[in-house]
Amino acid sequence: MGNPLATQVSAFVWGLIAVSLTYLVSRAIKTSQVLVLVLGGMAIGALFNALISLCKYMADPFEKLPEIVYWLMGSLSTVDNMSVFIASIPIIIGISLLLILRWKLNILAMGDEEAKSLGIETGKLRFLIICCCTMITAAAVSISGIIGWVGLVIPHIGRILVGPDHKKLLPATICLGASFLLLVDNISRTVLITEVPIGILTALVGAPFFLYLLRKGYGGWT
Repeated sequence: MGNPLATQVSAFVWGLIAVSLTYLVSRAIKTSQVLVLVLGGMAIGALFNALISLCKYMADPFEKLPEIVYWLMGSLSTVDNMSVFIASIPIIIGISLLLILRWKLNILAMGDEEAKSLGIETGKLRFLIICCCTMITAAAVSISGIIGWVGLVIPHIGRILVGPDHKKLLPATICLGASFLLLVDNISRTVLITEVPIGILTALVGAPFFLYLLRKGYGGWT
């Protein structure tokens, strides 16, 4: 796939662009902002998936295409110390800002009206949170590829274990997510002779567990 550093930087930048476009769409359409954010994200995601498919179609089918497909399925097999160092900078910045804002996250979870009555500028705060989460996610994806369901399932498990207070929830989610990813990575390297991409295993585990959470009603916790 060429220079690994160029791949990481490109994945990081285009991740920021995708989320920025989604946020701009949600701000431009003055209806239910949450609903528009979800639908806008689906539309932008479909657009970028089409661009990825175009790159796969134009790639060398014998050398580049298998590398692209394997990277998109998610794996830590090509991650080295330099990649971790580069990705850790935006990740640490994003996590640090979220930890600083943890008490405001608790207030924001009460609803926009309650947050505004307590002097919180919900629009600016939500934008800052989205920027932090985007930095963290884009940096992680830039070195590992797409490993889904970790960021969707692990926070719910954290809520079950420590409750909704972000003072405890954020550190718990970070530790649980890292531990879960290392566990799945070990399984992916030992379950078969060849390494199984992590994204496949996390989807096999995460999707049924998320449906279980929805069935039990945990999906609506704040």
